[in-house]
Amino acid sequence: MLFICYPKCATCRKARGWLDTHGIAYTFRDIKAEHPTENELRNWQKASALPLRRFFNTSGLQYRTLGLKEKLPVMREDEQFALLGTDGMLVKRPIVVGDHFVLVGFKEAEWAERLLGK
Repeated sequence: MLFICYPKCATCRKARGWLDTHGIAYTFRDIKAEHPTENELRNWQKASALPLRRFFNTSGLQYRTLGLKEKLPVMREDEQFALLGTDGMLVKRPIVVGDHFVLVGFKEAEWAERLLGK
């Protein structure tokens, strides 16, 4: 399982602590140092069945600086994927990528259901 996060993010630290507490093995990847590629994002979005907008870090500085709240609704999907693939800080985190699932953002109940079967 791949765990993608930004180490300085409080939510990411909480999610990583949750994984460690529950003894869940993962490969760590820093989203800023090794940002997701456009192809990875396409695959993850498809596997997650989430709308593409859920992959944007809407509370991030880059999102606000680029004025994406106004721009995204008129951008084509291809343009959105290309943009996400340019900067890991635009991507919602943490992300967990398993064999047959993708979790975006840390929602403890959702993670427990998927990763612990609870």
